[in-house]
Amino acid sequence: MTTLSRPPADPSAPRPGGMSSLRTWLLFGLQDSKGSHQGPGAVGDSHLKKHSWWQVMCLTGVDYFSTLGYQPAIAALAAGVISPLATIVLVAVTLLGALPVYHRVAGESHRGEGSIAMLERLLPRWGGKILVLVLLGFAATDFMITMTLSAADATAHAIQNPLAPGWLQGQNILVTLFLLALLAAVFLRGFKEAIGVAVVLVIVYLSLNVVVVFATFVEVFAHPVAVGDWWLALSTSHGNPFMVIGIALLVFPKLALGLSGFETGVAVMPQIRGYGSDTEENPAGRIKGTRRLLTTAAVIMSCFLIATSFTTVVLIPDQEFQPGGQANGRALAFLAHQYLGVGFGTVYDLSTIAILWFAGASAMAGLLNLVPRYLPRYGMAPGWARAVRPLVLVFTLIGFLITFLFNADVDAQGGAYATGVLVLMTSAAVAVTLSARRLRQRKRTVGFGIIAIVFIYTTIANIFERPEGIRIAAIFIVGIIVISLLSRIRRSFELHATHVHLDRQALEFMSTNLSGPIALIAHEPLRLTAEAYRDKLTSAIEVSHIPVDYQALFLEVIVDDSSDFETALEVRGVVRHGHQILEVHGPVVPNTIASVLLHIRDVTGLMPHIYFRWTEGNPVINLLRFLFLGEGEIAPVTREVLREAEPDVSRRPWVHVG
Repeated sequence: MTTLSRPPADPSAPRPGGMSSLRTWLLFGLQDSKGSHQGPGAVGDSHLKKHSWWQVMCLTGVDYFSTLGYQPAIAALAAGVISPLATIVLVAVTLLGALPVYHRVAGESHRGEGSIAMLERLLPRWGGKILVLVLLGFAATDFMITMTLSAADATAHAIQNPLAPGWLQGQNILVTLFLLALLAAVFLRGFKEAIGVAVVLVIVYLSLNVVVVFATFVEVFAHPVAVGDWWLALSTSHGNPFMVIGIALLVFPKLALGLSGFETGVAVMPQIRGYGSDTEENPAGRIKGTRRLLTTAAVIMSCFLIATSFTTVVLIPDQEFQPGGQANGRALAFLAHQYLGVGFGTVYDLSTIAILWFAGASAMAGLLNLVPRYLPRYGMAPGWARAVRPLVLVFTLIGFLITFLFNADVDAQGGAYATGVLVLMTSAAVAVTLSARRLRQRKRTVGFGIIAIVFIYTTIANIFERPEGIRIAAIFIVGIIVISLLSRIRRSFELHATHVHLDRQALEFMSTNLSGPIALIAHEPLRLTAEAYRDKLTSAIEVSHIPVDYQALFLEVIVDDSSDFETALEVRGVVRHGHQILEVHGPVVPNTIASVLLHIRDVTGLMPHIYFRWTEGNPVINLLRFLFLGEGEIAPVTREVLREAEPDVSRRPWVHVG
């Protein structure tokens, strides 16, 4: 005996047309209404293949470690001879500030939601939703610029290689667009086994960087004159040691690119293998593995940043860092070619191109996990936003636009990248400070508060120094908020319930009626006196066909948080003043009533009839109250929600208004 996973195709059935096939292909893998999106080619957390923490570190490392491809050059260009001192400040902030903050984030957000979810929980309702949208704008800035900046730097490494064909010269934009299109093709095809690829790329790339660092340090010690020239330039231009330290502190925000990777580190937590005794509420092994990941990555990156910031400034002439110079955006590649030969330099270039390109893949995966996690749940994205392929196309087109606007220039995109990174890290520092304060942990509140102040200063300094970053972020923020609100309005007449559950008492209330219909009277839960129920029942009898002795049910919706969209509805049966009442909590009154009516129809097989009074007040004001407060013009909106949810009028619950 055999079974089939799907019925056999009917050969006589007409084949779908071109547009239908395209739609099916685009929406392949569309997630359920709960918005539990796991990213391209992935599965739910309970079935997700787990990996060792060091393997997952490589997945985040393609973003974090790949900044070595351009960070030393950007640091030298921004800070000049004091670049090593400014880098030490950056490392101190990384190890003493960012690392403790994200250790705490890992403990409190172990499902991979990150600091954005922590702030969402601390600031509920519309204020929390708007804050999340703003932070999503900065996150989009971070990830999108990561894609375009990494692709642009990979292009610079490819074109400036001595073995590159001459026709590539001056084709930076076209090559960058090709790399972005290739990245999109990978995700459209299906992005799997990412960790295995990331492990190979990171091991090869870091090994080559160890060789470059060792060779350049040998060169530095073999030519102490170069070190003397650097020290002379440092002491001549900044004679006072305290002045040097002060300038390093002021320049440090320009080097904030080296702080990337922490938010990605906590986002991939669900992929880390924990202990066998881990529970979903307390995955101690997963949290410990994530903290190892964050610490190891930070220490490795800190060592590389300090070493490379010193050797690049000492060995590379200043003019090579300027736009058009051989070391612009590729300082370590310049040193690899200079001191290890064209052959090794080419291998280094290929490794750098690969990891920079794959850093874009890490950013794309971050976007594909972040957007469906929040926006569909808020009702602030269309239904297709839960599918991978449409989002890939949208993000790729945005990447094309950014590449054109910035002319595929690495330096020009540095400000926007740093702004996105710093705002996310500042939000994380603020989130853990508020969390420690809520738990009355005084010492930790003070410590995290100091770290938050440091990040706030760094963010503000970066914004004033490179205002184009906040302009780009503002475009993303305004775009996300406008599109989200329009989507929320467009989806306002949809059913919001992820599921509906009737308790035993509620089912018993309806079990006495075996032939139907089931009559329900909508009642405002603000008026709970016996007189209010009696008046509402009398009014319903007078304006409808309910028998005088009919045991009608009252349906009451209590609005908890009108900013929520997708929620689970728990319907309780209660008795108040001798009347049977179905009580349910929901974000929006009409949509909640419609969901309950349809569920009653499906559970009992009987047709529900709901009785309303007309709502008093201005229709425009009532519409705004419905959109933002979950109330307003209840009766006609309930009928419209039912009409959209159930196209068959014979199966649609009845709405009576009097």
